[in-house]
Amino acid sequence: MKLYFSTGACSLTTHIILEEIGASYEAILAPTKTHKLPDGSDYYLVNPLGYVPLLVLDDGRQLREGPVISQYLADLAPEKNLLPAAGNFERYKTQEWLNFISTEIHKNFSPLFNPAAPAEYKEMAKQKVLERLSFTDRELAGKEYLMGAQYTIADTYLFNVTNWAPLVGVDITGLANLNALRARVAARPATVAAMKAEGLIK
Repeated sequence: MKLYFSTGACSLTTHIILEEIGASYEAILAPTKTHKLPDGSDYYLVNPLGYVPLLVLDDGRQLREGPVISQYLADLAPEKNLLPAAGNFERYKTQEWLNFISTEIHKNFSPLFNPAAPAEYKEMAKQKVLERLSFTDRELAGKEYLMGAQYTIADTYLFNVTNWAPLVGVDITGLANLNALRARVAARPATVAAMKAEGLIK
């Protein structure tokens, strides 16, 4: 498999999960600012949408959307218990979290990285992000992870997007439950390996 990623972007989720399942893969840097691949070619020729992650299977088939890629990879290694089995209600609750993180947290972070976004709009986005993360913090009360004691791909995604908070001035220091989850995810060997590979930690 090939993973097209941009350092610290939402593709970090995919990178971590690939490490979690022990997959054989090649990570290819596709910077979202330049869209130039290491060989000098245009990333848009690989993915017309230009964003990451992009997972290319060994037979050439592609998957583009991060939450879908996460589920695909988790299903490749069911013994890792990163996603409850199909038909299990807990699977749908995990998918509910994936959808919430994608639409309510991830997307509200997006304008904060856009230099063209008006300051007033950015402040609204910051407030919305903090509201959604505060809700998540409350939901984590008494839990190790979003689904309780079991680590899932939803936790990976939440860890990834909340890494952006200090970069854009969203203060999450008061969200103790969220930060405890973040610390647990950060300490996982797969997280460490992926972040080292992207140069995010030494």
